[in-house]
Amino acid sequence: MDTNSGKLFLCATPIGNLEDITLRVLRILKEVDVIAAEDTKHTKKLLNHFKINTPLTSYHRYNKEKKGRKLIEMMQKGKNIALVSDAGTPGISDPGEELVKHASSEGIAVIPVPGPSALVTALAVSGLPTKKFVFEGFLPRKAKEREKLLQELEGEGRTLVFYEAPHRVKKSLEDLRKHMGNRKICIARELTKQHEEIFRGNIEEALEKFQKNTPLGEFVFVVEGNQNPRNQKSIWNELTVKEHLLIYINRGLSKKQAIARVARERNLSKREVYDVAIDLKE
Repeated sequence: MDTNSGKLFLCATPIGNLEDITLRVLRILKEVDVIAAEDTKHTKKLLNHFKINTPLTSYHRYNKEKKGRKLIEMMQKGKNIALVSDAGTPGISDPGEELVKHASSEGIAVIPVPGPSALVTALAVSGLPTKKFVFEGFLPRKAKEREKLLQELEGEGRTLVFYEAPHRVKKSLEDLRKHMGNRKICIARELTKQHEEIFRGNIEEALEKFQKNTPLGEFVFVVEGNQNPRNQKSIWNELTVKEHLLIYINRGLSKKQAIARVARERNLSKREVYDVAIDLKE
């Protein structure tokens, strides 16, 4: 590690309520040479509220390569930089991950300054198991990529945590129902803000609540893990191929999708499953 270079401070900022900022974060934001922010206008409001006058520069997914190199050069010359995201802990589902990796590879000290995190906050209030969990960030926007990821996670026994944008809530819940069945789910919206909402129920109840009128805000999904991941194969073997197919078709998969899933889960050829499925209706 280069002891002559500056440091990169990862400063967690409030996800809503400004009172959640820590005294240490406030001190460091005042002491560093520059604050690199995902959205400078958004961060400027935070700094004005706490009367902090440290210079701001932008660092986001559209300029992360060029600006990242510049920030590294600044730290190599002895400048200390605080990295902040729009809300929560930088480096979690945002371009800060790249800057941390680059700084670390250059021998620059990366100092965590912990604080609010939407994923941990939602998990803590979900009522679902918290001892072991898997965080997947935002679900992929493209249907095929989302389908592939959810297929991989079907047998996952740990609690699952996702971020989601409001305009994709309904579609994501439909896809979760297809792949996960009607599991328990907690949906946290606008955490720590004035219109904070925490829904607990199952996926079908969540669909009924959000499919007609999805409110605005940032969403966190906390989904129950597969309760029988190790026994899944024996469960399928207790069903006929037809019954196995109908489970997925009733969840909303097409016949083609259901055939592929059943073939994989029962270690059969698609032709063998197709012969059973040929008389089934979509």
